[in-house]
Amino acid sequence: MIFYSLRATYITFLFVFIGSFSFAQSNYFKMSYGFGGGMNKSYTDVYEGDYGKIVYGVFDYHITPFLTMGLEGQYGRIKGGIAVKDPSGRWFVNKYTALTANLKLMLGELVNYRQGGLLYNMRGIYVGFGLGVINNNISNIARYPPQTSGSDRQPYGGEDKSTNLLLPINLGFNYYIKDSYGYMRYVINLNAQSNFTFGEGLDGYNESRLSANNTYPDMYNSITVGFRYMFGNVRSYHKTL
Repeated sequence: MIFYSLRATYITFLFVFIGSFSFAQSNYFKMSYGFGGGMNKSYTDVYEGDYGKIVYGVFDYHITPFLTMGLEGQYGRIKGGIAVKDPSGRWFVNKYTALTANLKLMLGELVNYRQGGLLYNMRGIYVGFGLGVINNNISNIARYPPQTSGSDRQPYGGEDKSTNLLLPINLGFNYYIKDSYGYMRYVINLNAQSNFTFGEGLDGYNESRLSANNTYPDMYNSITVGFRYMFGNVRSYHKTL
């Protein structure tokens, strides 16, 4: 009698353990794509940066739900310079395109959380970095110093079209929305990005003698809001999603 009681207790405990272990796992989609847009601001060799617009598209492969690698394409307009404030009278408009490969790590990969808790709601916070190229297309620019004429009228150095190496650094937040089956399917994304370029193509000027600030790389920052859709095969994950 005692033997049967112990066996029943053991079997009950085994089923409870297996059930709780299974509950702690979740499934997630391995890929996602998305799009978004926002504003950027330039920091280059001209006197003062200006604001421009940006749109983007992304495709990501999810190594885990909270660790991704993927591609991002951007198209936008970067502006800078105020002729009346800059003694050199320089300003520019760059209609650029960019393509980068990015790696992003989210808080949910690093911490243990319980569903509905503070860390659970913060699990989509992430940092990331990447590497790519930017194609500069200077559509408008002040090529000559103001108040010069004749033989004194020498253009500023630089090119209207160029390609530079690009290093993006990301800080952002993903807000996950589940579908009717309980899978994380939709994502609302807020992203802050700093983009460092290696070269002198972003503002179209290459005049190191004009400003000591030319020793720093040209860059632009952006703030964007986007939407992503997760799809593809599913994979199990050891935490509740």
